[in-house]
Amino acid sequence: QVELVQSGGGSVQAGGSLSVSCTASGYIFGSKCMAWFRTAPGTEHEGVAAITPDGVDYYDDSVKGRFTVSRDNAKNTIYLQMNSLKPEDTGRYYCATKATYPCSSSWGAPGAYIYWGQGTQVTVSS
Repeated sequence: QVELVQSGGGSVQAGGSLSVSCTASGYIFGSKCMAWFRTAPGTEHEGVAAITPDGVDYYDDSVKGRFTVSRDNAKNTIYLQMNSLKPEDTGRYYCATKATYPCSSSWGAPGAYIYWGQGTQVTVSS
């Protein structure tokens, strides 16, 4: 049985930092691209960042230079460190497992992901 269990998130004022993590079980974690998506009221899943098993990372332009995605394959865990947070970063953040090893140019397409975490709320106040 596959599970992606998330933790972290919370509330912070603009300019602050938060982190979220996601621990996977039930499949070979080190064989798949992993990503973070977020949703906000009225929006679809937006790709935030992704990382290949060997550490190649990808970011949406809106978070480049502020967010850092990382993973520890020995712990089956992916992390998202979020710095210099803005109110527009507010949303529910989800980790997801892609069906393939490489993330590639389609990393931001939610339809390419086969497993999803339960979501973690991140709220940034101005």
